[in-house]
Formats: sequence, structure tokens, C-alpha cells
Amino acid sequence: MDEAIVKILICPHCGIELRQNGGSLVCSNGHTANIARQGYVSLLGRYSGTHTADSAEMIAARERFLATGHFSAVTDAINSELSKPGLEEVDGAIIDLGTGSGHYLAAALEAAPDRIGLGVDNSKFAARKAAKCHERAGAIVADIWDGIPVRTGAGAVIINVFSPRNGEEIDRILADGGRLIIVTPNPDHLKELIEPFGMIGVDPDKEARLEKSLGDSADGLESKAVEWKMELSPDEVVDLVGMGPSAGRLDQSKMDELLTGLTETTEVTGSVRLSVGTRDASLASEQEDEAEPDDR
Repeated sequence: MDEAIVKILICPHCGIELRQNGGSLVCSNGHTANIARQGYVSLLGRYSGTHTADSAEMIAARERFLATGHFSAVTDAINSELSKPGLEEVDGAIIDLGTGSGHYLAAALEAAPDRIGLGVDNSKFAARKAAKCHERAGAIVADIWDGIPVRTGAGAVIINVFSPRNGEEIDRILADGGRLIIVTPNPDHLKELIEPFGMIGVDPDKEARLEKSLGDSADGLESKAVEWKMELSPDEVVDLVGMGPSAGRLDQSKMDELLTGLTETTEVTGSVRLSVGTRDASLASEQEDEAEPDDR
């Protein structure tokens, strides 16, 4: 694992710095995490859970679908925020929470050639892909609800696309002046597929829940809608349904029946909300004042 990546990681058990020792990461208290041959490392804490982690099949479907470019509007919207003024003087990595295959992380690193990137996911299958998504990227398996094993203030940019958010931990790891970029689905997102394929719809109160989940991080967030149309083949529909939380909700016979009824291409709506905020210096000062010596 690249030394620059190791330097931003902390032990998930005691919160102190890690160092590489051969094929492992170790801390001074004797905790050890082995680096997998695929290049990622599992930094699950004592109370971490992975029962909701994406399967190998879901990650493979996501990798195939995102490679088609049908979600390029999302990638472009994220990268446009990286080019806006204000980040030039902020040191730190690009951290992708809920990174999946690392698709958005890799694109962001291309747009920010002077930064390293870290993909965080609770799926080892995701981390395997994300660890190799870009030469300046690393990946860890971690449960954001059990603390993110990343140094305080290590993130110049935090990306979160269609994934859960731990506002307290985002506050902690985002650097003073750093940029938070969140992508959430609007109610019209994939509306043509939701009912026939039994997909999970979008809660109309999702925006309010976003603010609640972020706490202080939601202060000053600016949001805009990003909308586009896609023409999907039947195989692309299968991957789109199978790459997210709706995967496995239909048995194969019902899926085959629905696919038989599709035309050569199906028009599908893409509709998301891009929410962007900058960490306020006053919040950073308060956090420093309140932090304990072993603050995670």
C-alpha cells in the first residue's frame, strides 16, 4: 500500500497512527491489519458490521454499468466542483465514502492530479476493485457507523454518492476549507424501472433526512438538480437493477419475463441532487478545542 495512503489511516481500535510493516499495517498498541493481495486493507472496528455490504455480483454489475457512461452526468457534476476555486490551498486526500468499484474516485483523481485518493466501503468486493481503480488510489474496508479509520482533517474532498452518511465522522475527517460533495437520487430517478422491477423508490423526505444525517455538515450546503435521459439495452437494465439495493428483490423467472417485454432500448430517467458544502473554519476550531489526545 502506498505510503501516502497509510499516513492518513488510523487504527480502528484505538485511533492512533498506523505504519506499514511488511504485508501488514500495525499501530503502537499492537493492533495489526493484513494487506490483502488485491491491495486493500480491512480496518473494521470492534463493533463494525458488514451484513449490508454489496456482494461480488452487485459490484460487478455496477462496474459494467458505470463503464457504459450512462451516469457520466453524475461524474461530470462531481468533477466540476473539484475545479471551482477554493481547494487550491487545502491539503488532503479525496475520500470516497461508499466507493463501490471506485468509479467516481478514479474520475476525481484524474481531475485532481496532485492528490491521492481513498475509497471506503464495507464490502471487501468493492475494496478489491477500488484499490486498483487508479494508480493514486487506495482502499479500505470499514463501517462508517463504527468510525471512519482516517485521520482528523485528512480529507480535502469527501465524495458520497448514493451511500449512507455519518455526519459526525464527516465533520471530523474533512479538512478546514475542504469540500463535501454528496449525490442523492431524486424521486424521478429511474422512475420507468421502479415499479415493474420492484426497485426501492426514493423517500420524498430524503432531502430532509440528508440534512438530519449530516448534522453540522449540512450547514451551508448548496444543492442543484442534475437530470438526463438514458437509452438502455436489456442487459444494461439488468445491471442497473442488480447493482443497487434492489438487487435480488425479483426472482429470476420474473426478471426474465420482464426482460422479454422490453424493446431493443428502454428510455430511463436519471435525476439526482448534487449537494456541495465547504467546511467552515469555526467548526474546525471548535473541534480542535474539544478533541481528546486520542481523538479518532
